[in-house]
Amino acid sequence: MTPDWLNDPVVQPDQTLIGIATERQKQLTKPAGSLGELEALAIRLAALQGREFPRVDKVWITVFAGDHGVAASGVSAFPQEVTVQMVANFSAGGAAISVLSDSLGATLEVVDVGTVVEPGNLPGVIRHRAGAGTANLHYQDAMTHEQLAVAVNAGRAAVLRAREQGADLFIGGDMGIGNTTAAAALGCALLRADPEQLAGPGTGLDQRGVAHKAALLREALSRYKDLESQPLEALRCLGGFEIAALAGAYLSCAQSGMPVLIDGYITTAAALVAVQLQPSVREWLLFSHQSAEPGHQALLQALDARPLLALGMRLGEGSGAATAVPLLRAACDLHNRMATFADAGVAEG
Repeated sequence: MTPDWLNDPVVQPDQTLIGIATERQKQLTKPAGSLGELEALAIRLAALQGREFPRVDKVWITVFAGDHGVAASGVSAFPQEVTVQMVANFSAGGAAISVLSDSLGATLEVVDVGTVVEPGNLPGVIRHRAGAGTANLHYQDAMTHEQLAVAVNAGRAAVLRAREQGADLFIGGDMGIGNTTAAAALGCALLRADPEQLAGPGTGLDQRGVAHKAALLREALSRYKDLESQPLEALRCLGGFEIAALAGAYLSCAQSGMPVLIDGYITTAAALVAVQLQPSVREWLLFSHQSAEPGHQALLQALDARPLLALGMRLGEGSGAATAVPLLRAACDLHNRMATFADAGVAEG
């Protein structure tokens, strides 16, 4: 039942363009390396996009929404109905990612991968449901093989839409009450980490609530063995529909040659799954920020990721990634538009 496309090969970045872009950086009117990470970003985007002059003009943002059965075990400070209410808020333009997307001139869509209550027909909301929320991972597998296939296919479909519109960059966002528990469960399974290390406050749990979450994770993980070598099975047993869709999207981006800007804890858990399925996916992932969620740092370290920002954000929705887009645009503008020493008649060092 596993979709065959998950095993399709990943596109390799254009190594020739790394050399061309690096040489251009050496010729720009500045001391070598003086723009720091902005230089490296421009060079990397040139290789990923296959362009001498990279650009991040057309940004595509897909927020995947799904509910989690584990919410019934008291792991969130917010009730589960908030998920579908936020889907309506995205549609109405009132959410943080709605505002950020508008300010960037980005395309924003929301995909209902499986909220408990169906949102109905809302502008900008696409129906690609794997079910009415996952099962409670505290006691049983989160999803069936069939549901997992539907969810990862939802991610691929979003990337195909982005490609059809000529997007330069893909951002995946998440919405789902209880999803920090699912992300922590995946991180613990795939990294063999202790639940106390990866369990955090999520939507605002107090210390007692975090301890309860860690204990729940320990009980859930005790049902399984060797999931660290089975990323797809870990995703099925412990993940969420929106996390599966994100993992599918990241794989599809790497297979079709589209750079990805990763958001926070939930999306990084999905990225970890995608990279463990196909290590070459890592080349296509840029990391926007370090979340205030404690477990995020462990996932970033496992992926050898250096995020661009550390602003204490932990909202999700793709909001941290959207906030970092201007840095990518600045890197491209500087690379593309600065004069060379020859152009400006400036003596080289």
